[in-house]
Amino acid sequence: MKFKMTHTLLLAMTLMFAIPPPASYCVDTMPDTFVDIETVIPDILLDIRYFGEHNFLGQKVDGYLAPKCILTRQAAQALAKAQEDLTPFSMSLKIYDCYRPQQAVDHFVRWAKDISDTKTKKEFYQTVDKQNLFRDGYIDSRSGHSRGSTVDLTIVPLPAPIQPSYTTGEPLAECFLPAGVRFADNSLDMGTGYDCFHELSHPENKNLGPQQRSYRLLLKTLMAKHGFRSYEKEWWHFTLNNEPYPDTYFNFPVK
Repeated sequence: MKFKMTHTLLLAMTLMFAIPPPASYCVDTMPDTFVDIETVIPDILLDIRYFGEHNFLGQKVDGYLAPKCILTRQAAQALAKAQEDLTPFSMSLKIYDCYRPQQAVDHFVRWAKDISDTKTKKEFYQTVDKQNLFRDGYIDSRSGHSRGSTVDLTIVPLPAPIQPSYTTGEPLAECFLPAGVRFADNSLDMGTGYDCFHELSHPENKNLGPQQRSYRLLLKTLMAKHGFRSYEKEWWHFTLNNEPYPDTYFNFPVK
């Protein structure tokens, strides 16, 4: 009987330790496995939207202390290869967002719960009821960006056209309107603006013109070649297939 009880206890302990631990957080310190993308790709173009006010919150987002792109070394090196493929064709990647601290995601959640704050609705979610952002999958309490190997990006022709600056309080235009009507972006015309909560942002949407669809195919094919998978609701969103931290959500600030 004593042997059986001991054996049972050992089995229970083995099963307990076999269960993966809950997602962990690194609150203040960036691991040395993360890098600033500009140290890997010096000529990369950056348009870090959450450092400024031109985003769906309409304000600078918590945790963004600098307009930088931080990624795991593996994701950055994969992006460098994608950039090398574009260079001979006088094109470049442009990044909107990379690693996103958990505190930024928490800021998103607080904003989404405040259904009275609709100052950016006209541009970013004109056709979506704000109270349904969680249900429809636009906002969640966790983001793959916080694992450090997800990036939001587009392609820009070179020499890069001037990117217009957003002026606080200027009239907003729906992000799903044609290029030239929505807020200007110096990228190839992907059919919608960045962070557009609309079905036209779905990568495979067939209601776009052939040029916009071809540009999206170019971006998706390029990223897939270098080990990134796309997201079904956002043409700009890609995650490294072999991400080194698939279960860890970090919280150190971008600085």
